[in-house]
Amino acid sequence: MEPLLAYLHYLSIIVLGAFLTAELIVCRPPLGPQQVRLLPRLDMVFFAGAILALVTGLLRLFFYAKGVGFYLPNPTFHAKMALYVAIALISIVPTVRFIRWRRALDAGGAPPEAAAVGRVRRLIHLELGLFALMPLMAVLMARGIGR
Repeated sequence: MEPLLAYLHYLSIIVLGAFLTAELIVCRPPLGPQQVRLLPRLDMVFFAGAILALVTGLLRLFFYAKGVGFYLPNPTFHAKMALYVAIALISIVPTVRFIRWRRALDAGGAPPEAAAVGRVRRLIHLELGLFALMPLMAVLMARGIGR
């Protein structure tokens, strides 16, 4: 079971990164109706990847890998979890905007202005930057660095 769980954990992280990158690619001005409708769908897969990464990570923490006693005292584990939480909190704004933009479009409104798209795009850039630090924390954590 442990190898399958590790595989699902890594796969979910790849999905998370891929769909966050897809959001960045699609979310650029000018945003047309097709892109406005695509962004919430991409975001749902990103969210599913994030939830699967969390669940599989917690299962590995408590039942497999090196165990709670190895990871919990390690500050790099806490840094990795802080990055996850920061990304999750930052991602709320793009998610809400994507839904609002789609609803406005469905109600006959226009696609969002370039400035609004640019603000959301900067948040996605920030999420990707923080996401890029997570593997570093994982490598440090797995090797016991910081203990």
